[in-house]
Amino acid sequence: MGSILIVTKEQSALRTISSCLRNVYRIEATDTKSEALNLLHEKRYDLTFVDLNILLEDVSDENYKAALQPFWNLYASIEIIVMAQQPDLRKAVMVVKAGARNYLTYPIDPEELKHIPESINKSIIMESELVYLRDKFWQVDSWELVQTKTTVMKNVFAKIRSVSPTKSTVLLAGETGTGKNMLAKLIHRHSNRKEAQFISLHCGAIPDTLLESELFGHEKGAFTGAVRRKLGKFEIARGGTIFLDEIGTITPSAQIKLLQILQDGTFQRVGGEETLEANVRVIAASNTDLKQMCDEGKFRKDLYYRLNVFPIEIPPLRERKEDIPFLCDVILKKLSAFYPKNITALHPHVLTAFENYDWPGNIRELENLIERAYILETSSVLTPQSFPKELFESESGIAYLASDASLTLAQVRQLGIEEIERNYLKQVLMRSNGKINETAREAGITTRQLNKLMNKYGLKKEEFKSSIKAA
Repeated sequence: MGSILIVTKEQSALRTISSCLRNVYRIEATDTKSEALNLLHEKRYDLTFVDLNILLEDVSDENYKAALQPFWNLYASIEIIVMAQQPDLRKAVMVVKAGARNYLTYPIDPEELKHIPESINKSIIMESELVYLRDKFWQVDSWELVQTKTTVMKNVFAKIRSVSPTKSTVLLAGETGTGKNMLAKLIHRHSNRKEAQFISLHCGAIPDTLLESELFGHEKGAFTGAVRRKLGKFEIARGGTIFLDEIGTITPSAQIKLLQILQDGTFQRVGGEETLEANVRVIAASNTDLKQMCDEGKFRKDLYYRLNVFPIEIPPLRERKEDIPFLCDVILKKLSAFYPKNITALHPHVLTAFENYDWPGNIRELENLIERAYILETSSVLTPQSFPKELFESESGIAYLASDASLTLAQVRQLGIEEIERNYLKQVLMRSNGKINETAREAGITTRQLNKLMNKYGLKKEEFKSSIKAA
């Protein structure tokens, strides 16, 4: 038998839901948000019915996601059904758009109510099937690479799923260090060329005089020092994939030869007359705006159009900070294979600093910082002492809130108090290693009050326990 939590002051609604669903679900009820969060902290419910006014208390009327966030912090997949009076129907719809599963209007219609659990179960099954079919595409050894919490990266991986099985040319655009090489390998690994070669070439790292020879090969005697025939990357990668990083740096003559490959599938070695077939898929990448380079006459427009068949924009790390904890885990696993250390986590203070940092070097900078700290660290947790002190300079002991002229003074004060409370609790929890009794005693409040505040601000004691190992 499943369980339902009902959060409302409307006794008639409580009676209706209980009488209609008590044969299928165990019913529990409360009339306050704080008590509801406490109950959810102790137990997971199949469905949670929440009164709209209770849900929106303590938040701006239009900030519907903020109203749902405390519930999501406890269970990301929580099924919330909003209950609202008829005049508040628009708000109820907006809450559903923000992430709630469905809504009901007072007075609760028993017939309408009976369809809610069934429709939710059908939706969950359908979503699970779609997730299974989507995830089935990825190979097992690629699964950890495609985990993300951000919409922008989900869109990137969706595009990769679409284009990988094709033969289309792909252009990866994004800042240096965003992982373009890894994504190029991911495309190759899930293409019908995966059994053949994957050749990667950083065009900007090769002198202009040698670039064409590296790409297309050369004949003996083609130039001074060419004492024997050399095969180029396009010849070596026959049947496979070639990844050309920093494509915007190649010379005008190399651009012409690359255009010939993309148009006709043929090329000649430097100093040679024989026309060779280029059976290879091209993935190119650039951290500069190729279209702007075309407008400035620095890059051929016809080549740009040939490369830009399927463009994928890679977001910088500062736009996907929700993924930083996961990326840290992946990097730590990789490092543990090369270093004889058992470091499995980062101190919460380090993760907070990571969230506040702007990451101009993106994932590559994150990798370098963690590797340096990994080498220096003597405990089983990466502590702030192993990182450059500059990383923590952006943090401030005083909460700062940007003023919003659309809010009342009382609302601004409330937001300021909440931010100070949240930061204060994080610091005390960190000092006490997540121990509830010790934290409550140090803060001068009861454990019940502390649990309510932790639920309100989405804080979990487990997040601060890793500091025990660092002591």
